[in-house]
Amino acid sequence: MNYFLGTDLGATKSHALVADEHGRVLGFGHAGPGNHQSVGYEAMYEALSQSVKQAVDQAGLTMADITYSGFGIAGYDWPSEMKNTAPIIDRLGLSSPYKVVNDTLLGLAAGASEGWGVVVVSGTGCNCRGWDRQQKREGRVTGYGFLMGEFAGASELMLRAMQLVGFSWTKRLPETALSQLMVELAGARDVDDLMEGYTEGRYQISSDAAPRVFELATNGDVIARRLLTWAGVELGEMANAVIRQLEFEELEFEVVMIGGMFKGGPLLIEPMRETILSIAPKAKLVRLEHPPVMGAVLIAMTEAGLHPDETIRQNLIEGLKQTAPRSSAEAVGG
Repeated sequence: MNYFLGTDLGATKSHALVADEHGRVLGFGHAGPGNHQSVGYEAMYEALSQSVKQAVDQAGLTMADITYSGFGIAGYDWPSEMKNTAPIIDRLGLSSPYKVVNDTLLGLAAGASEGWGVVVVSGTGCNCRGWDRQQKREGRVTGYGFLMGEFAGASELMLRAMQLVGFSWTKRLPETALSQLMVELAGARDVDDLMEGYTEGRYQISSDAAPRVFELATNGDVIARRLLTWAGVELGEMANAVIRQLEFEELEFEVVMIGGMFKGGPLLIEPMRETILSIAPKAKLVRLEHPPVMGAVLIAMTEAGLHPDETIRQNLIEGLKQTAPRSSAEAVGG
């Protein structure tokens, strides 16, 4: 029997999963954040070691029993990082090969029916990557958000919302309910105080407030609706960049949507859909419904030469329903 280990090291949590070659879930483990960019490499190892040990022990196996492993790591953005990442993984004592990918690709492997296509993340931040049918050619954006002009997760949405409030204050745009919302969120006295305090760094607006923008848009605020349209188009343009890289324009493929921003519904999703369909009319948008760590196991199986079919995928899904926290389905995107 072959056994596969998958791990998902994220910015807020880490998961590990052990399954056999039939997709039967044998062990599950969890730990704290494992993104080296925020916690450092030693804390990354602690999260990895703790979650993997739980999963392997629960499966009744040892590291020597693992046939192949897949590691999805938030913050693993460039091949040059392997020189620091490999020694961390090697400390686990695995005697079998493994593959390391950015954790965004776990969501693609788990969410697309055949494990390939394009994945768009819009949570606190944003990201977009893609794989061809063989999972060999990869398309990507940088994943560095505002710095590289890639929009829009909740952080970028709120930054843009404050810009629009500024435009309204200077009469560049009409009045908007966003202004009073930002005054409330910042704890400012009024819009004048908000403008002064925000530009001088006394007031900050948290990305957690993004759902309030969706509420205003749903209630008819024109500027808030324009903001969500802008965000949807920007997410679509990120997807289109990856589509062009992989030459998917004429193919039927899935675009997997991951992250809390998509809970806002059509006001964000429809502009994104229209943008994507303008160059890839056969693309189909789907939501991730399963914990991304499932994708790490599927990647390990594929790398080992197996071809995970629908039965294997369903076995993993059913097994994870019994073991993984419900909140884990969209925790991806570093």
